[in-house]
Amino acid sequence: MVGQFLVRGMLAGVVAGLLTFGFAKVYGEPNVDQAISLEEKAAAAHGEVHEEELVSRPTQAGIGLFTGVMVFGTAVGGLFALVFSYAYGRAGKLSVRALSAWLALAAFIALVLVPSLKYPANPPSIGEPETIGYRTGLFFLMIVISITAMVFSLKVRRRALARCGAWNASLIGGGVFVVIIAAVQIALPVINEVPASFPATLLWQFRLSALGMQFILWTTIGLLFGWLVERSLHNNHRAHAVGPSSR
Repeated sequence: MVGQFLVRGMLAGVVAGLLTFGFAKVYGEPNVDQAISLEEKAAAAHGEVHEEELVSRPTQAGIGLFTGVMVFGTAVGGLFALVFSYAYGRAGKLSVRALSAWLALAAFIALVLVPSLKYPANPPSIGEPETIGYRTGLFFLMIVISITAMVFSLKVRRRALARCGAWNASLIGGGVFVVIIAAVQIALPVINEVPASFPATLLWQFRLSALGMQFILWTTIGLLFGWLVERSLHNNHRAHAVGPSSR
């Protein structure tokens, strides 16, 4: 069963990767090109010599982007399938499609939305090279805290379920998650290395496209994986039902 889930998860990840690549190519890469152009113009104005990239920009925006997105999508799809296989049968009376959709939504919130609210994506021309490690560490710390807070909130909801009912228990669990995340985001240091001269519209478009890529990835995996698994389970049940009667 886990093997079947894993194959379908990776397949969903491949499709999600293709859709994400298309979105990134149309909406994301033009913003990156504009940011790089601004960086080059600013460097030229200060008399700095432009260094040649190890990998050309067309390669980065073409085969490089495609390879990275496809590998990431396939890996995420496989990991999603493993989490689904653990949750399947333990998440109450949720159907296969509903469980898959809810898991994808939870993953998007915990892994993408919450960390991005505190440390949003910046174009490649923004940020000091000396702080890359520090900024990366804080971003991943926010991911770990977000996942931990979500797991704790789900436990709170489960304990409140019998006394308060499903709706109120969900509100309590969601409220606990919001309070924890709000407190942590206030406590963690603020990083803002965006120059005042950088166009606000371009920055907004870049961050929106970065979120859009992740949204497409997780939405596709959640919906397509649920459909593939439901179809597979339906075919297995039908085969088992037909098998004994044909003997």
